[in-house]
Amino acid sequence: MPRLICYCFGYSEEDLQQDVLEHGRSLIMERIVSEKKGGRCRCAEKNPAGR
Repeated sequence: MPRLICYCFGYSEEDLQQDVLEHGRSLIMERIVSEKKGGRCRCAEKNPAGR
């Protein structure tokens, strides 16, 4: 079972690794940061650990 890194958008550790291999950097991480800045993060609700 893949280990989720982002519960808000459903990204796994494998997704981030593949993204870096394909693009040389993580576009996924850039999207997550942008969404968080825009107030569209729901980690506290979706992450079982509440963060």
